[in-house]
Amino acid sequence: MDIGLAKARAFFTRAEEVAATDNFDYAIDLYLEGLRLSPDALEDGHAPLRRLALIRQGKGGKKPSMMDQLKHLSGKIPLNHLLNAEYLLAKDPDNLGYAEKMLKACVTVGCRRTAEWIAQLIFDANRAGAKPSFSTYVLLKECYSRLGLYTQAVNACQTALELKPEDDALQNELRDLSANMTMEKGKYGKAADFRESIRDREYQDRLQSQENVVRSENVKQRSLAEARRQYQQAPTSTTNILQLAETLADMATEPAYTEATALLNQSYEKTKDFTFLRKLLELEIKGLRTHIRRLQESLHGKPDEAQAAQELAHLISQLDHKELDYYRQCVDNYPTDLRFKYEYGRCLIKAKQFDQAIPLFQDSRNDPRLRTASTNKMGLCFLLKGWFEDAVDIFAEALGDCPTQDSSLAKDIRYNLARAYESSNQTAKALEIYRKLAQTDFSHKDVSQRIDKLRKES
Repeated sequence: MDIGLAKARAFFTRAEEVAATDNFDYAIDLYLEGLRLSPDALEDGHAPLRRLALIRQGKGGKKPSMMDQLKHLSGKIPLNHLLNAEYLLAKDPDNLGYAEKMLKACVTVGCRRTAEWIAQLIFDANRAGAKPSFSTYVLLKECYSRLGLYTQAVNACQTALELKPEDDALQNELRDLSANMTMEKGKYGKAADFRESIRDREYQDRLQSQENVVRSENVKQRSLAEARRQYQQAPTSTTNILQLAETLADMATEPAYTEATALLNQSYEKTKDFTFLRKLLELEIKGLRTHIRRLQESLHGKPDEAQAAQELAHLISQLDHKELDYYRQCVDNYPTDLRFKYEYGRCLIKAKQFDQAIPLFQDSRNDPRLRTASTNKMGLCFLLKGWFEDAVDIFAEALGDCPTQDSSLAKDIRYNLARAYESSNQTAKALEIYRKLAQTDFSHKDVSQRIDKLRKES
């Protein structure tokens, strides 16, 4: 075993014990002391610290103060850059700026596994945001390229080009990266290169298992054994309980799922900590989604297709109710988290409770990342209520706020604006927007049918 990692694990173990008492800030310091000894300790250090940061955030943990930010802004050596950035990210886990600083430091220090892990987190968060950042995708492309991960670099570059398709320099770089990707996949060269590519693949599989992507049965069993070991060492640790429940659920067997739900139920009854109830609801939602997906895949070609379709509709209805309840409770327990208000409003639209949804979107607009999407959803509420003129005003505002006019969100806003014009009998304006939308994306929703309908009526 690496001597540095062996020493670091003493800090990691102590951090888990401290976190179990909700002394999260001290636990963060302990994790960082351990990571100073073993900077690329992903499974033992970085990933558990990330989970702890999210739990701390859910319990109302404060973001770093201005003094904290100044103190941890940089560092004299690259390793200090990494630890300072991770400190700030642990205190504010949704801050992509801190995550990007951590990624750049990981690449400089040579923490390849941690760099790949944090890069994937950044990519997913940026893509899910209301206003994806072009510069973030460019940074990911550069970091992936420096790490020699050309498949990921190509993906980041292509996603950046979706935001700025006219960027010729980026188009040329994409061609070069694609050529490198071909070489990477083939590993043309010496036998040692081939063996290295196999090791890299195994390395990546282990990394993906840490993020619950695609797991082999052996990896699942090892992960479960490790989760049980950590839980037995500190059975009151919130982090350990959640990790064991997640690992059990990931086994995808009925006994393991029953054990996971029993563990979470028992923990919630003892502590009344909503963190456990939230995880329990998330597992139930995940199970419903998996059931729905499998039923959808097997629906066509079945002799009792009508019965399967009826079962599918029932499951979807169950999922809608479960998600509505989940986000309602999240809003009640995390009233300052605007993401939950946005998602709760989205569920209320499905339930046709437009009056309850509108104030939630008005609140969630205060988050810059959610502003455009929230305005669009708010306009949709007004449209479905029949307040067409108000909907026109709101969709026009959302379109003006949209950073990229050719994004899927912008197309959705233009479509909704056209619907509002059409509903308020301003058919000429509606037809003009539908026409422009069809010229860029002919298959967008039912645009072509609406154009035909309005042309016939006129």
